[in-house]
Amino acid sequence: MRFRIALLLLFLALALTLQPGQSLAGDSDGTLPKGFVYADEMIPDLLLELRYAGSHNFLGEPVDGYRKPRCILTREAAEALKKVQSELRPFGLGVKVFDAYRPQVAVDHFVRWARDVQDIRMKREFYPEVDKKDLFRDGYIAAKSSHSRGSTVDLTIVSLEGEDADRELDMGSGFDFFGLRSWPDSLLIPFPSRAHRLLLRMVMEKYGFKPYPQEWWHFTLKSEPWPETYFNFPLH
Repeated sequence: MRFRIALLLLFLALALTLQPGQSLAGDSDGTLPKGFVYADEMIPDLLLELRYAGSHNFLGEPVDGYRKPRCILTREAAEALKKVQSELRPFGLGVKVFDAYRPQVAVDHFVRWARDVQDIRMKREFYPEVDKKDLFRDGYIAAKSSHSRGSTVDLTIVSLEGEDADRELDMGSGFDFFGLRSWPDSLLIPFPSRAHRLLLRMVMEKYGFKPYPQEWWHFTLKSEPWPETYFNFPLH
């Protein structure tokens, strides 16, 4: 009886250390939690450029939690993304993923960076038109991200064949550009780029993803399996 009470108290203590909606699953044992998969194993010709595993991002440094550049998603999101790739492949096109599952520790890193208003080393490329002190107010940085629920993906369309292989379609702004030009329906970009964004949006919506109104690259599975759970296991 004493052992059971002690065990119950231990689990209670662990639960109280978590943010509401967070999960302990897969935090440190080197395996993916049940229901998560490596999308690049399910989709062999999926192209990856996982920006937060390196230094080419708005922080200018590798982000906490990105131990390896792996594309992790819930199985449902990965299966839907596989259908997107199959839809584009006959046209010599495919998708390139910039980010997928993002642990909460990475989001916390974003928040710390945003509060350091003196660090503007990547401003010219990623937020030339936005004052860093306004990133929270304008919604570019937040304490929670749908990426941590495992069914959100940041991506673009690329060529898969010939001399143009891996060349991205011109979307009018780069990935993670903070500004009005990144809004999917922005009229600040030329017509061909708007057409490319429309293509991406149409094929993603066809297979169950919903767009985000301020980022042309950001899509979340409508029927995501954990809409209220924010995971924190690292990419490995």
